[in-house]
Amino acid sequence: MAISSSLALISAPTVSQEHEFDQATENRQAELGQYMTPPQISEFMAGQFDSKRISDVKLLDAGAGFGSLSIAFADRWLASADAEHSLSISAYEIDPNLVLPLRTRLSNLESSETSISSEVIEGDFVGHAVSMIKHGNEPFSHAILNPPYMKIRSGSAAHTLMASVEIETVNLYSGFVALALALVRQEGEVVAIIPRSFCNGPYYRSFREFILERSSLKSIHLFEKRDKAFSKDNVLQENIIIRLQKGVPQEDVVISSSSDGSFSDLETNVVPYEEIVFPSDPRKFIHIPSKDSSDALIRHPRYKSTLENIGLSVSTGPIVDFRVKEHLRKKASSEDAPLLYPGHFSERMLNWPRENFKKANAIAINSNTKRWLYPRGFYVVVRRFSSKEEDRRIVASLVDPNRLPETPIGFENHLNVFHQKKGPLEENVARGLIVYLNSDIVDNWMRNFSGHTQVNATDLRYLPYPDLQLLSRFGEWSTNYSKLSQVQIDNKVAGIR
Repeated sequence: MAISSSLALISAPTVSQEHEFDQATENRQAELGQYMTPPQISEFMAGQFDSKRISDVKLLDAGAGFGSLSIAFADRWLASADAEHSLSISAYEIDPNLVLPLRTRLSNLESSETSISSEVIEGDFVGHAVSMIKHGNEPFSHAILNPPYMKIRSGSAAHTLMASVEIETVNLYSGFVALALALVRQEGEVVAIIPRSFCNGPYYRSFREFILERSSLKSIHLFEKRDKAFSKDNVLQENIIIRLQKGVPQEDVVISSSSDGSFSDLETNVVPYEEIVFPSDPRKFIHIPSKDSSDALIRHPRYKSTLENIGLSVSTGPIVDFRVKEHLRKKASSEDAPLLYPGHFSERMLNWPRENFKKANAIAINSNTKRWLYPRGFYVVVRRFSSKEEDRRIVASLVDPNRLPETPIGFENHLNVFHQKKGPLEENVARGLIVYLNSDIVDNWMRNFSGHTQVNATDLRYLPYPDLQLLSRFGEWSTNYSKLSQVQIDNKVAGIR
């Protein structure tokens, strides 16, 4: 017989309570990388746990804040547990301003009728967790987390502590998840809302290996509209909700999505694990399919090459303008090279030089700058940054040497440059890359692959590509049109077999 959940509902913090602290406390939370979990997200996260395993529970809430996650979990537990079952909550909080209200709210859950007990541990969760791990303790059956987001410096106390228990990572959020996973017993579950940035890239490889070797990836929830999970806190990272289960075989993964934290348009699908973490990928990148895109690129039979396979490369533009101020020129002379910025490209084409341009148009050619210049020829560039309002993540543009003087070319650091051994591309290959990179199935792949607005050279290296022959065919086809529409590009790229 389920226990009444009324006590949990009464003790849940109201909106006014969650804003009763002054600006100094809000600043303190920002310094600690803390962002409070909205009520609807707390309830959704509590609902992610396996309902068959919520009976006698020892719950970890690391970085508990106001206790919203613990309270949401308690409400879920009260609605499903029998009278003989118990719930024990261990809530860690480093901010002394939050400890008293947290302790009060959790103690309000306790009564002779509920079999709920709680403890609030004030201080650094990392230190406590490492100590328990070293003593072989796995005291928890469940963990629910909205961990702090803050970079970890190499050699810092947090870095040293976590390294001592074989956890290597670059941010507190991933460190908290790894520690929580280490502290739950076999078959224990961890549910966390965290930035999506860990899914790819070299910096989080050790963290991905850590969680995927020790647990099964059970579910991922994706917020389709970037930054909507914590919109009131001006959080810039794209967040996901992830559920892990320790020490159980990997099965298919539940992928859910919603526009925002209201979950009003929730959709759910089951996806084979092999389509999320590719078996042949030693980097263990995590690909998350979204409801408004398909896996067309992954499944396409003609797009199986890598840049390395086809003899091409992509690099970040080498010129950082503020470091070479004395060599920059607003107007180019015969002794200068064009210096190309993102602002020199519009509608996939080069517009150089630009009048009244805020940036430089050229850079002097001399012994100090020659090493950063590329030989004149055809190149393809992709902006490294896109704003969150833009429809496209990848915007590829053509560098046509016929629009430039007969000098080497400089590329500013906010551009990624496709080249062949630091030299130009064959013209049709360059034009073919423009067609391919600007297609919707490639843009969708990048959105699923990367949760941030930045498009790094590393991201572009791991994109699947056509072979050189097919790229040349795309390029030759594109020359039949003065301007290609998006529909033409998409039909051409998606229709090739």
